[in-house]
Amino acid sequence: MVNSLQATTTLHNGVKMPWFGLGVFLVEEGEEVYQSVKWALEHGYKSIDTAAIYGNEEGVGKAIKDSGIPREELFITSKLWNGDQGYDETLQAFETTLNKLGLEYLDLYLIHWPVPEQNKYKETWKAMEKLYNDGKIRAIGVSNFKEHHLDDLIKDAAITPMVNQVEYHPHLQQRSLHDYCKKHNIQLEAWSPLKQGKVLDDLTLTDIAKRHGKSTAQVILRWDLQQGVVTIPKSVKQHRIQDNADVFDFELTDAEMKLIHDMNKDERVGPDPDTFSKR
Repeated sequence: MVNSLQATTTLHNGVKMPWFGLGVFLVEEGEEVYQSVKWALEHGYKSIDTAAIYGNEEGVGKAIKDSGIPREELFITSKLWNGDQGYDETLQAFETTLNKLGLEYLDLYLIHWPVPEQNKYKETWKAMEKLYNDGKIRAIGVSNFKEHHLDDLIKDAAITPMVNQVEYHPHLQQRSLHDYCKKHNIQLEAWSPLKQGKVLDDLTLTDIAKRHGKSTAQVILRWDLQQGVVTIPKSVKQHRIQDNADVFDFELTDAEMKLIHDMNKDERVGPDPDTFSKR
C-alpha cells in the first residue's frame, strides 16, 4: 500500500519516482504557478510536472529555487512540445526548458504527443536517449502514446521508455494500454485524473466517498494509486493541494475498486493521440 506523499515507484532503470505529484497544466505563469508549486512543496510534495507548452517553466523553477529544498530530494518533469520534435530540435528545446527551469538536469523528460503525421518521434527519441546517456535526464519517457505508437518506437530504440503519461480517470481506464505498459515495465502515469472535475458528482464515487469520510477527488486519487498508476492532480488553491494529497490513511476495498472499474466508458476529455497534430 502506498502510504505517504513521499512514497516512490522504481522505474525500470532504477530511478525512484514519487507516486503522487502536482501537475501545472493551465496554471498561469507568474504568481499563480509560483504559489501553487510553493504550497505543494511546503506540504511535502516532491514531484512537480510541467511542460514547455504550459508556458510556466520559469515560475516553476523560481518556486523550486526559493523553496530551499535540496535538488536531489525533488522529482521534476517537463515535456517536449510537438513543434520541437526532431533530433537537433529536441536537443535545443531541452536546453531551453532547462534554462527556464534554472536546473542542471531533469528527473523525467517526456515526448508530449506522438504526432504520427509528423513521423518524427523516433528521431526525437534518439535525441532523448543521448540526453539520458549524457546524464542530463535521469529518466526518459513519452506521453499520450498508444500501444501501436510504443511498438513502433521500441522496435528501433536502444532504451525502452520508463514512463507513459496518458489521460486516465474512471471514465477512461485504458486497460489494454495499462496491461501493455506493465508487460514492458513502463510506468503508467495519469494526467487529468479527475477528468477536469467532470466525474466528481458521480453517485458511485460520492457513495464510496461517504463511506470513507473522504471527497470524491480523494477516492479517485486513491484508486489511481491502488491501480499502480502515478497521479499528478492539478490545483491552484492551497487547501485543495493539501486535500488532494490526503489519500494515504485509507484503502478502497476490492468491491469498491470493482465499482469504479465498472465506470469505464472509454470517454476522453482530451484529444485522440492518433489525430492530434497541433504545433
